Amino acid sequence: MTDDDQELGITESKSHDTGEWYAEVVQKAGLANYGPEGMSGFIVTRPRGYALWEAVQNALDAKFKETGVQNAYFPMFIPESYLEREKDVVEGFDPEVAWVTHGGHEELEERLAVRPTSESIIAPYIARWVRSHRDLPLRVNQWCSVVRWEATETKPFFRTKEFLWQEGHTAHETDEEALEETMLRLDQYESVYEDVLAIPVLRGQKPPHDKFPGAKTTTTVEALMPDGKSVQGATSHHLGQSFAEAFDITFSDVDETERTAHTTSWGISWRCLGALIMTHSDEQGLVLPPTVAPEQVVVVPIWQADTKEDVLEYAEGVAEDLEEAGIRVELDDRDEHNPGFKFNEHELHGVPLRIEIGPNEVEDGELTLVHRPDGESDVVDRADASGTVRSHLDEIYAKLYAAAEENLDGEIREADDRAEILGTLGRHGGYVETPWCGEEACETEIKEQIAAEIVMVPFEEDDDLLGEDHEETCGVCGDPAERTAYFAKSY
Repeated sequence: MTDDDQELGITESKSHDTGEWYAEVVQKAGLANYGPEGMSGFIVTRPRGYALWEAVQNALDAKFKETGVQNAYFPMFIPESYLEREKDVVEGFDPEVAWVTHGGHEELEERLAVRPTSESIIAPYIARWVRSHRDLPLRVNQWCSVVRWEATETKPFFRTKEFLWQEGHTAHETDEEALEETMLRLDQYESVYEDVLAIPVLRGQKPPHDKFPGAKTTTTVEALMPDGKSVQGATSHHLGQSFAEAFDITFSDVDETERTAHTTSWGISWRCLGALIMTHSDEQGLVLPPTVAPEQVVVVPIWQADTKEDVLEYAEGVAEDLEEAGIRVELDDRDEHNPGFKFNEHELHGVPLRIEIGPNEVEDGELTLVHRPDGESDVVDRADASGTVRSHLDEIYAKLYAAAEENLDGEIREADDRAEILGTLGRHGGYVETPWCGEEACETEIKEQIAAEIVMVPFEEDDDLLGEDHEETCGVCGDPAERTAYFAKSY
């Protein structure tokens, strides 16, 4: 079936068949298509979908550059010998690596990995560029795609074999500076989710057994989806000196003593778009916050033959005023579709605010504004249209954030024993907060029974189980608890 053959509108239920509903929204809202037959796990990102990624990219890139990061680009192929220099990376990614063995008809002398991540190609060049403490801190970032072949149950944006992301890499004189860098990037990811995507997140760190291969600590922001599953929104890794030692990233300090640098890496992928789509959209189609919407406002003129000229002139003036004010606006003056069709189409595409203009609005010097998330309408004066529209766009963003926050707040539950953990996750989903002994085996037991895992443990300063005498026992095995853990099913 082609896109043109598909009926306008969403036919699947978000609450009853979330997966099918999500796939239908992605395709019918013009965000992506599945890749060619025989290439399972790949998608074609359409302009509307790519525009969402550009919005995230622009917001983050500005934050990065304000804090000393420079963009660069490294080869997509990594020699096998480079990967082997950091054994933890090889072991961590081995099932996911796609290998190139031939160039044309010639067999290569050394296999080349299609990058699953780029530490092993970036670190050797950081080692070349760093000689003295004066070269530090060094901060580089690249926007690129990576390939991880293990993905089987694929879902556009959430899990694909090739995906877009950014990966930042830094080198520092001290461990304290590297940790500060790690947390700075986590703060920026949290800000993008909450201030750009209208999605509240939980922040913390991965349990030791689930940290990035070779890392000292992996920090994360986690977003809860309406179906009760968690999304790993972005990660920032405090790598310590493991990569610096493997790739000889050293520098001369002020005393001319050679020292090993401390490094970080951090990244966000287009999985954030999957979170965006699933969090806000509904059974009429895509819902977008004004911050990322390709068109923030659509102006729909409604006329009869005898009023067409006046209505169109009025609508054109409104659209021009909004455009001059820097608002992304579309004037939908198509003759071949009636207003009802246009309303449905723009709702399907997620345009946050619709302005309806008919003869009455022209006569009274007014505008009818309709909010996409809930259909709320308001009749306002034509005067200062741009200021009024900006106020309504802010209100729409606040509505989306509040709804997502309410969902998150209602889906964090405490559990004190194994039966309660399993029962709560089985009935409700969401996050289950429980004391944890720190042993991976306890996570494995839950994962085997209900496909849930520890998605996050709070930072030490936020964990009530640390720094005080307590008698809590692990919610799974009953041994003394060392940390608080958040269990959830996840994408």
